[in-house]
Amino acid sequence: MTDKPPVPPLPPLRAAIVPVTPLQQNCTLLWCTKTMRGAFVDPGGDLDKLEAAAAQHGVTIEKLLITHGHIDHCGQAGILAEKLGVPIEGPQEADRFWIARLDDDRASFGLQGRPFEPTRWLEDGDEVTVGELTLSVRHTPGHTPGHVVFHHAPSRFAIVGDVLFRGSIGRTDFPLGDHDTLIASITERLWPMGDDVAFVPGHGPTSTFGHERASNPFVADTRFG
Repeated sequence: MTDKPPVPPLPPLRAAIVPVTPLQQNCTLLWCTKTMRGAFVDPGGDLDKLEAAAAQHGVTIEKLLITHGHIDHCGQAGILAEKLGVPIEGPQEADRFWIARLDDDRASFGLQGRPFEPTRWLEDGDEVTVGELTLSVRHTPGHTPGHVVFHHAPSRFAIVGDVLFRGSIGRTDFPLGDHDTLIASITERLWPMGDDVAFVPGHGPTSTFGHERASNPFVADTRFG
């Protein structure tokens, strides 16, 4: 009789991407595998789909996390928070401008939106917890002035909203956007996390910071050498 090989331990963090709204925004269902308690990051819409995803994975939602105030990322966050009885954390308070105009942006983008007041505004260097996980917060303005990203260093994992994409960067032609500020946020706040960090962008496929440093035409290292 041979011994069975040991079962590898579960990673402390798991995540599932749930595209929502006609803009196919990447809402991330993030959870702690030890407690099965989790959060939605950027629940912009399609709330039935999000609740079904949480049920499918057996996750109890304990909070909502918001990277920034654009309607596809947070338009229905207030509605979902009320329904689930959970707090909202983020973004940084400079995005109050965007959250306050969610009603007005419904017509512009054809999406559902309702203003809300986060339970907690976030600042650079803050931490947020999900179950027994602790994620660090970095303030990354440029796409919007109050944009934040969430980083779980032990998992080499980040959720970056609309700061950085595979092969591209966030738009800066919206009100209060600034291209130079965005580039600084990427190179000074994201790159130090490490080339091996995998990230979920606000739209499109995942990537790593190393891949973008090598190939992204907007922020590759060769642009600044």
